[in-house]
Amino acid sequence: MTPPRHDPYASLRISNFRWFIASLLAMTVATQIQAVVVSWQIYELTRDPFSLGLIGLAEAVPFIGFALYAGHLADRAARLRISLISLVVLLGCSLTLLSFSLRTGVVHSGRVWPMYAVIFLSGIARSFLQPARSALGAELVPRELYPNAVTWRSSAWQLAEVVGPAIGGLVYGFASAKAAYAVDASLMAVAVLSLGRILHQPRPSRPSEESFLASLATGVRFVRSQPVILGALTLDLFSVLFGGAVALLPVFAAEILHVGPQGLGILRAAPAVGAVAMSLGMAHRPPLRKAGRTLLLSVALFGWSMIGFGLSRNFFLSTGLLALSGMADTVSVVVRSTLLQVMTPDHLLGRVSSVNAIFIGSSNELGAFESGTAARLIGTVPSVVLGGMATLVVVAVTALKVPPLRRLKEIR
Repeated sequence: MTPPRHDPYASLRISNFRWFIASLLAMTVATQIQAVVVSWQIYELTRDPFSLGLIGLAEAVPFIGFALYAGHLADRAARLRISLISLVVLLGCSLTLLSFSLRTGVVHSGRVWPMYAVIFLSGIARSFLQPARSALGAELVPRELYPNAVTWRSSAWQLAEVVGPAIGGLVYGFASAKAAYAVDASLMAVAVLSLGRILHQPRPSRPSEESFLASLATGVRFVRSQPVILGALTLDLFSVLFGGAVALLPVFAAEILHVGPQGLGILRAAPAVGAVAMSLGMAHRPPLRKAGRTLLLSVALFGWSMIGFGLSRNFFLSTGLLALSGMADTVSVVVRSTLLQVMTPDHLLGRVSSVNAIFIGSSNELGAFESGTAARLIGTVPSVVLGGMATLVVVAVTALKVPPLRRLKEIR
């Protein structure tokens, strides 16, 4: 019997999922524009790499603090409504940053705390958005299309990470911060409107008499009971934590490669260029047959690319190495996200997504803080190179300690 032909566009044929992708794309472009402009502004005002690390800390602290409750809420309330409210708050943060740039004296070299305050608030909103939107995405497509949907979600996210930093760097470099923040706010509004177009009847939630704390413990216990999921989350957590070179890109752009805010936009976009290429390739291929081994090799390649980037003094070589890191990271993201959606019961998706958010979503910000702190203590280049080496150690330890992950075949 001839197996059914693989349809790479299966999930995109569903109208609600297309609006979901449109919202995800617009929101991610907006946040990437904002990230480039905020990081360059703060570094230009302070000339301190530690101030870049504080950007990550300002977002990570509220994100982690609210993540488990946000996951509990995502399994109890309407996921679409939570996602919309969170996006409206993020739109308010974008408009606030725009107002800072329109009023002189709000932010200056001795007063950058208002920007950190906005980042803190956006961290709270993102904490609620991530588990609700992740679980919502799984509701919008049939279970057999989960791998395809995850790949297209990753592709949209990575495409936005190509376009967003490039737009942010170019608009800021050739126009102004005001113009960049205006584009950011406009795209965030598009994200809200696109998500609002989804016509979706939530699946009936399973009634539960569990208390709030017992509900949270259920999600944590499920992750701990699944060595493959726990191993994949741990691998990503520490590889991103140690390989957080992206947080230091303003330093590389200003003082090592000497390419200014325009070059910063290109460097920020480079990982996503590689990621988009890899995502599109994976979308047109059947599921991986040796997912575990592929995951470990991809994270190792990510570590090597970080080492090479830290040592490079050539703008084009640095850009290429960042693109390579994005290709490797995409494989990890697709494998981990597919594992979560395929192996997690629907009634636990919100809580398990919140555990995933603590492991992965906050690791980018904590990695930024670690990188900024290490750069101040031992220097920018050594902090990146040693971070890449630490990632290789994490891969080796995970491969030895989690045999089920190493032996994982096709995810079904």
